Amino acid sequence: MESVVRQSIKTNNLFSYLKYLYGQHQNNTLYIKRLKALKQIIQDKNLHTYFQPIVDLQTGQTIGFEALNRPEPSELFHSVDQFYEFVGQTDCVFLFECFCRNLSLQRFKERLHGEWVNRDFLIFVNIHPNVLLDKSYHCGETLQLLKELGIKPQQVVFELTERSAVVDFEEFERVLSNYRSQGYRIAVDDVGSGYNSLKTLVYLKPEFIKLDRSLIQFIDKNSEQQQLVTLLMSYAEQAETKIIAEGIERQEELHYLRNIGIHYAQGYAIGKPAKEIHLGKIRMGDHEDRGSHRKCSLY
Repeated sequence: MESVVRQSIKTNNLFSYLKYLYGQHQNNTLYIKRLKALKQIIQDKNLHTYFQPIVDLQTGQTIGFEALNRPEPSELFHSVDQFYEFVGQTDCVFLFECFCRNLSLQRFKERLHGEWVNRDFLIFVNIHPNVLLDKSYHCGETLQLLKELGIKPQQVVFELTERSAVVDFEEFERVLSNYRSQGYRIAVDDVGSGYNSLKTLVYLKPEFIKLDRSLIQFIDKNSEQQQLVTLLMSYAEQAETKIIAEGIERQEELHYLRNIGIHYAQGYAIGKPAKEIHLGKIRMGDHEDRGSHRKCSLY
């Protein structure tokens, strides 16, 4: 009940802020329509939460899932990218991401059934770096919600997006140390997409490195991509971090990455995002292994 009250307070804060924005942009008809639509989406919890499996390439076990929140396409928001771009323009990223984070965790717990309930699957939650740095963000609230849901902090991985937003790396490193002390883990998304992602690795020392899809597409045919991934694997080994290859759509990509020793994989070739939680599958030799008969625990 307490978590419901806290969620209500946060939602009311978000509604109050949206009301303020109405006044600031009252002459912009499209902006106002989109604000009202955003408020309705939040009020009705009208976001679809999908879970995409992440699989251990060497064993076939599903180790966890990335949570993805998506709105229904509409006349005001033709695509997911357009929706999230608008949210960013409203300056209510912090409150909206807190809402999405709680929704992801609640639905993750709701959709685990049978023997999966007692398995320590990881849950990857996308989060903007500024949310963790915001002084209004109290990680103790997340801990309380996790306790009520029966999810361990060690199962939660904050997947950092928008690396360009990290300006003060030393301060951010200090903040992350606090979260790690409580059991949370960190993943850096889209590594290899630019200079900032590499700088982020050096300073933040994430537990997981998620390789950008641009490094994965047709890697079995591209020697330059292969060299870059090999270098990142060498760094990961020295830094004692794990690599997740994202965006795998072809079996040839999957087989190549498995053969060179990539730890984990995610993509349509393994499992599409779905509302119902399902284990990923990889082809190992002449058979598919769904990892459904193994006990999965990472700690």
